[in-house]
Amino acid sequence: MKASNARRGGLLGPVLQSYFCDYLINQRRLSGCTVAAYRDTFKLLLAFLERQMGLKPDDLRAQNIDADSVLAFLDDLERTRHNCARSRNARLVAIRSFFRFATASDPLLLPIAQRILAIPSKRFERRVIGYLQPSQIQALLDAPDVSTHTGLRDRVLLTLMYNTGARVSELAGLRVGDLCLDTGGSVHLRGKGRKERTVPLWRESVRLIRRWLKKTRLTPDAPLLPNSRGRHMTRSGIEQRLGVVLERAAKKDPALSKLQLSPHTIRHTTAMHLLQSGVDLSVIAMWLGHESIETTHQYLDADLETKKRALDRLHSPTVRRPGRNAQPRLVEFLRRL
Repeated sequence: MKASNARRGGLLGPVLQSYFCDYLINQRRLSGCTVAAYRDTFKLLLAFLERQMGLKPDDLRAQNIDADSVLAFLDDLERTRHNCARSRNARLVAIRSFFRFATASDPLLLPIAQRILAIPSKRFERRVIGYLQPSQIQALLDAPDVSTHTGLRDRVLLTLMYNTGARVSELAGLRVGDLCLDTGGSVHLRGKGRKERTVPLWRESVRLIRRWLKKTRLTPDAPLLPNSRGRHMTRSGIEQRLGVVLERAAKKDPALSKLQLSPHTIRHTTAMHLLQSGVDLSVIAMWLGHESIETTHQYLDADLETKKRALDRLHSPTVRRPGRNAQPRLVEFLRRL
């Protein structure tokens, strides 16, 4: 009864709880990562509104959130948290989604929701994809000291990263039971949006993983890549280990210290090396778990070597040089520009 009265009173809390529990989790069955991203958006938004309006989150009403406050929140993300346009747009997607849901139960919110839904996403420049050369990825793979427990785990981590092109969240969530090392070797990955896929493993990867499992004697339900407490590694933990490996590799090759290395850099490296080896884009899309092959086209755009090979197949045209006095008239010159 209290919840229904609060909802009629327009309090934000009950509507937000229904949005997450009934809509996102039960009806749409979104992945835990997506729900967590939407949750973080509203944690940031509520904290911002409390600072700006002096209203406690439990006292907020849906009507308190309008287009002006949402725009101010998005600007604050970019100004104080230094969020890029991609992150800003992702926060806006979560807020739009909530107001589409909220207007279904409270039509009086429609004028406010329409203005919020009309807020445009911010355009941004797509950076050229960064990836490693084969010699650089080999230097990283050779860097961990496999005579130690941590070093062997780091070698397994890097090898799986490069072999599978997995997202960092997919690697962090791996369990021993996700491996199939008997028939050829493969690993089962759980990707974004509850999508799952199986990726084959190199023989070298299988041998290395068997060595790791023999040493650790992990159970099927245990994390394949545990941290010092025996739990799944976190995103920040994996990034930290990459930094340690890069620092160690740079002692042998100082040029490596200039690399900007992240888990996604290795994912891009896997995709680019597959492409340069002649693997079809549709196969790479399945390998990486892309929902649309259009996402995979970015690697073709970034691959200069493939473009050069395509250019070599063409016969360059003969360009006739104009005579010394063959200069076009001014209007003709401007027309040809």
